[in-house]
Amino acid sequence: MIDQKPKAVIYIRVSTEEQVRHGISLAAQEEALQNYAKALGYEISKIYREEGKSAKDIKGRPEMTQLLEDAELRKFQAIFIYKLDRFSRSLKDLIETIEKLKEWDIDFISLQDKIETTSASGKLMFHIISAFAEFERNVTGERTKFAMDKKARDGDVVTRAPFGYRLEEKKLIPAEHSYQVQEIFQEFLNSTISLTQLSKKFGFSVNGVKKILKNQTYLGKIKFDGQIHPGNHQPLLSSTLFNHVQNKLEKIGKPNEKS
Repeated sequence: MIDQKPKAVIYIRVSTEEQVRHGISLAAQEEALQNYAKALGYEISKIYREEGKSAKDIKGRPEMTQLLEDAELRKFQAIFIYKLDRFSRSLKDLIETIEKLKEWDIDFISLQDKIETTSASGKLMFHIISAFAEFERNVTGERTKFAMDKKARDGDVVTRAPFGYRLEEKKLIPAEHSYQVQEIFQEFLNSTISLTQLSKKFGFSVNGVKKILKNQTYLGKIKFDGQIHPGNHQPLLSSTLFNHVQNKLEKIGKPNEKS
């Protein structure tokens, strides 16, 4: 019985400007990749050609989109590319895409960069790249958190507007239904209504009502990362009413309790 060779595909991309400047034509890429894939024992089942397309956004390239759809369907076992920047100039997109390919058991080979996921050395190189990508994600996350913390300290909202407010030019403004916040707090405090009944009356889930009753935004404050800051918006409640409601919630013990 003749052993069936594993199937591989080739992805090639070039812009007209690059072809003129460097002579890296689609034909040149294709020939080099065909020879390399065959030398490694693969059978080429399809070639995806992308001409004149930017490498910045994977979603904007139809051949790349089709390639990933076919990969998810496991139509082949490996992808060959000429160089990493032919695939994507975004490290984040590159790592995320290769991680998907790993989940689908599809190998990834870059000829010029000597990067592949088929050997121990290739996997090591990929893990190094992944580590740098994770570092980049962490740094971005820290910068985002720092920026949001700065906004909170300045009294600006860092999340979407809670019930009773609307956002206008990134500022919290009392909405037309803002009076209902006062009604919810008053009814919960001054009646025997349960959280379940209260939620049904105002059209929320029990957890939704609980979040409203505990939201310090209504006091004119901003909460972020466990810290409370004075806000720049108009409060909808007095601190006396808010504190009485917190005391009642504590006495109930189980906010999800049904009557």
